[in-house]
Amino acid sequence: MKHRRITKRRTAIAGAGLAAVVAAALTLSNANASPSAPSPDTLSVSAATKLASAVVSDLGADTAGSYYDAKAKKLVVNVLDEAAADAVREQGAEAKIVRNTLAQLTSARETLADKATIPGTSWSIDPRTNKVVVTADRTVKGAALGRLNKVVDSLGGKAVVERTAGEFKPFIAGGDAIHSSGARCSLGFNVKVGDGAGFLTAGHCGDEGSTWSESAGGSAMGTMEKSSFPGDDFALVKYTGDVEHPSAVNLYNGSTQAIAKAGEATIGQKVQRSGSTTQVHDGEVTGLNETVNYAQGTVEGLIKTTVCAEPGDSGGALFAGDTALGLTSGGSGNCTSGGTTFFQPVPEALEAVGAEIG
Repeated sequence: MKHRRITKRRTAIAGAGLAAVVAAALTLSNANASPSAPSPDTLSVSAATKLASAVVSDLGADTAGSYYDAKAKKLVVNVLDEAAADAVREQGAEAKIVRNTLAQLTSARETLADKATIPGTSWSIDPRTNKVVVTADRTVKGAALGRLNKVVDSLGGKAVVERTAGEFKPFIAGGDAIHSSGARCSLGFNVKVGDGAGFLTAGHCGDEGSTWSESAGGSAMGTMEKSSFPGDDFALVKYTGDVEHPSAVNLYNGSTQAIAKAGEATIGQKVQRSGSTTQVHDGEVTGLNETVNYAQGTVEGLIKTTVCAEPGDSGGALFAGDTALGLTSGGSGNCTSGGTTFFQPVPEALEAVGAEIG
């Protein structure tokens, strides 16, 4: 069996709920800085994430989220007053004074979960807008849309509704491909499990005890030992026999990308996805800790991206270089017109099943 293929990585949340976000197209002026204020440092994504964690540790509730401006290569930290802004600038980041605290935005998410858990919707805190961005697909209409808008309006400017074409649904088909009882998904990442080997895929692809093969009707290569969906969306398939498979992603051009580790995703980060239906596509991380309400149930903590996907790509790898970030869960659209795709973070899945990349 060839190595496979799919690599995913978890969305990075710096400090106590502080999201480090890459906004590649966003150029922010240092409107709040006095003429004598220090200029923000030029930083890499990883350096900005570490700085964000340090700033949150120092300022705590005086911060209200952060993100990485990829074009300017600067960390932007949301704060509530000028005193906190000065402290942020002294540490080498850009300060932006905002209205809503993280506690207020977290409370808004809780209200949405309590009053607007409607199939076809998703939401996460967006530090760029200092609001909870609620996304509704084309199936949300009529009374359901009216209910959603009423709840969002009641939040007093702490949330906003956006529409997306298509329908939020798991990308399963009847992804390098794996097959079981007429279903087709994609292999995510090969892993080590105790003294054996296995691979990660999406939880909605199958149930515990199901057998999987490389071709429809082919001999079994492994058995699904754990599956979690909804709530989460990951599964572990243990290979049959004493086998080893390298952690590598199929690039569908005759080569592979070796995977050395798992990591957290960052908003604005450039990423790639590999799946058996549409092969390799790229895009950008646009949200972290996303709550997605599929018709089959709610899944929390997902990575939101602009990468396209289609049925059969479920379980496939989301990766950045040699880092596994996520497993393809679902979304809307296709690879002709584009769309939104959600991913289960890999670090969480590895911890839950007791596995490691290797």
